[in-house]
Amino acid sequence: MKTFTIATLLASAGMLGLSGCASTGNITPQYVPPSTYQSYDCQALSQEYVRVNRYVDVTRNEQSTLSASGVGVGVSAGRWGISPNISFGVGKSNNTKARDAKLSRLYGERDAIVQSARIQRCSFANGVKIYGE
Repeated sequence: MKTFTIATLLASAGMLGLSGCASTGNITPQYVPPSTYQSYDCQALSQEYVRVNRYVDVTRNEQSTLSASGVGVGVSAGRWGISPNISFGVGKSNNTKARDAKLSRLYGERDAIVQSARIQRCSFANGVKIYGE
């Protein structure tokens, strides 16, 4: 009976671990209404689509920013005697929330452009998929 309980517990823990990993790294597009691009013609929509895709590429490749990781206050002795000093710890941040928010907005804009292009039957939108398709 104990081996069955332990095996069940391990299997459940494994499934929870796998389901947690599967959801990381996915960015859901922010909703942007297609009516935003209603006044654009097919040529303008195509240019806007290219422009937004460039921003997406640049944003995906953005590196993490520097962040302060601590402040130190102390006293040091040197050639000129004893003096106070302050030091700042700076390191690379792994926080990607700002980049992910920007990508979410860009993905939403791109989807709205494609939806508006489909409404106007623009040829560049043929075969272009949006989120959820």
